[in-house]
Amino acid sequence: MQSTNRRQFLKTAAVTATAASVLPFSKSSYAQSANDKVVVGVAGIRSRGKSLAQKFAVLDNVEVKTVIDVDSRYLDDAVKAVQEKQAKEPKACIDFRKALDDKDLDALVIATPDHWHAPMAIQALQAGKHVYVEKPHAHNPREGEWLVQAWRKSGKQVQVGTQRRSMNKVDKMIGAIRDGIIGDVYMAKCFYCRKRLPIGFGNEVAVPDYLNWDLWQGPAPRVPYRDNVHPYNWHWFWHWGTGEALNNGTHMLDIARWALDVQYPIRVSSFGGRWHYRNVDDWECPDTQEIMIEYDDGVLVTWGGRSTNQFDATYRHTDVLFFGTKGILDYDGNSDYKIFDLDNNLVYNTREQEGKVDAGDTVDPGLNDRHAENFVQSIRGLETLNAPADEVHKSVLLGLLGNISLRVGRTLDINKRNGHILNDQEAMSLWQRLYEPGWKPEV
Repeated sequence: MQSTNRRQFLKTAAVTATAASVLPFSKSSYAQSANDKVVVGVAGIRSRGKSLAQKFAVLDNVEVKTVIDVDSRYLDDAVKAVQEKQAKEPKACIDFRKALDDKDLDALVIATPDHWHAPMAIQALQAGKHVYVEKPHAHNPREGEWLVQAWRKSGKQVQVGTQRRSMNKVDKMIGAIRDGIIGDVYMAKCFYCRKRLPIGFGNEVAVPDYLNWDLWQGPAPRVPYRDNVHPYNWHWFWHWGTGEALNNGTHMLDIARWALDVQYPIRVSSFGGRWHYRNVDDWECPDTQEIMIEYDDGVLVTWGGRSTNQFDATYRHTDVLFFGTKGILDYDGNSDYKIFDLDNNLVYNTREQEGKVDAGDTVDPGLNDRHAENFVQSIRGLETLNAPADEVHKSVLLGLLGNISLRVGRTLDINKRNGHILNDQEAMSLWQRLYEPGWKPEV
């Protein structure tokens, strides 16, 4: 860029940032009353669910009444953690269906393994509850479609846990990209890296007395208990998990699709495998994967995941690079971004020129999101959902299609009207899963 254009570039970025610096609602503006109280239960409270339970517990006029987990080891700690935040002890429950029978419960928060997300959410909706479900909202594309159908039938709220949709700076960044801050954007490259160690080969052993293995499996066809699956490594087995592409890739793919304002792609291709560690464990999903997603208006989205190598000389733990006709925007995966001109000169840096923006979240300050609060305020009719099921479904589908492409070993042609795979029966056979008899969701 010429120097005058660079100055205009910087000026435009600053104006865009200032104009979008305040979210449409602030806590002080809410008209609270006794009738506004929202009562929630949280299912799956070992880690993320425990954090969510604490997050909901500190919101105005919200009560976490029940914490739920099929592993009894985690219940006492979750009860204590919630009680410290809201001064009222929640109930502990193993079977989420008992919680759904509670007429006082307004909403169910779901942070279980992936294979339970959509089936549990659908049951909650059918029981008249609102739903906050962690990403991915579904284990397979068909479940995602079913959940959207159930949501539309229910008249309830369904928020998917893509928390960056409720972050102040990210909201501004999306507006800046759509307003042309880097021109016409034709490519978004998403990254993820981690250093995960091998999980070994699972041994069939007796189910621990603290675990309800039948309820843990739920909709998944029954298999014997193995000692390297619960509580976390289920992520790396197709039977229950969706791999890193959905475990962490969903967040950045959602940011990319949101910023580019695209819907369903026309082609998806993926390759990768268990390449970093070979023949040392029974991990099924790829630890190294590339997904390429093409849209019909000349836009490419890619995601590169490395579960077992966190070298980040160029890119951080998570990252999205947007390439436009006037410049490049580098989003750090959290709450900041930088803008470069076409000569690679840094022309805007949110951290330096805006400072830290605090969304008022006291539980998850690393993200500075108000996603849980947006969900509660939507239940009250004061806001609209930032991450509704039908919108995030289009983002989750990208990772699911990438996994299908990888598993069948070829590029998929996609119907741009609904995201379905065209002319490939083998690939479409992975569009949904088999279910344990009596556990298939009904919509």
